[in-house]
Amino acid sequence: MSALPATGVAQNGQMTEHATRDGAGTRIAAELRQAILDGHYSPGMRVRQEDLADLHGASRIPVREALRMLEAEGLVTVVVNTGAWVSRLSLAECEEMYQIRERLEPLLLRYSIPNLSRPEIDHLALLADAMERSTDVEHFLKLDREFHLSTYATAGTNVLGEMVLQLWNRTQHYRRAFTRVFRSEGDRSAHYDHHLLVHAIRRGDVDEAERVLHDHIRRTRLELARHPEVFEN
Repeated sequence: MSALPATGVAQNGQMTEHATRDGAGTRIAAELRQAILDGHYSPGMRVRQEDLADLHGASRIPVREALRMLEAEGLVTVVVNTGAWVSRLSLAECEEMYQIRERLEPLLLRYSIPNLSRPEIDHLALLADAMERSTDVEHFLKLDREFHLSTYATAGTNVLGEMVLQLWNRTQHYRRAFTRVFRSEGDRSAHYDHHLLVHAIRRGDVDEAERVLHDHIRRTRLELARHPEVFEN
């Protein structure tokens, strides 16, 4: 998703020792970020520098750089002279982030819709259908992430896209928990929202698309508030 970059890159291709180390740190950060988003690390889990160094065949220096990058994104909490842990959110923090998302993401969608091509919108429809058929939580989450970030991909913003991506990443674990809840209760509202969103985008009805997306995010927030046990694990 070029409009929603997850990491920066070294400039000018200067292969100095410092640049090489930065490259290793960026690579380790990218792989650890993905492992966290995929649920291999749960909130509150210890992230051991020595384990990361061994896994990536690297020294502690790029590992520390990687952890600083993810700390800046809110995915990792580093305690000086103690260690690093995957960040966890309280219910109040998660509710606040979802309320921010309710306001920011419809705006990002408004920027993006006029630039979405017909093939891109057709792909959104295919993703909505695939999510409705999916029986696996992790597969659904991957499709859901691709769907929503694809709706924002043509926004061309300088700041907003990165802010939204970081909010998505920080709430990923709790979106996973919500998905398990709505599946266990037979709730199909998320699927209806996805189809309504595609129809609004196809018509170029930006106001309706914003409304559907706002309500979609709000519903997740309210559902999470009904399950405080999610934040106790």
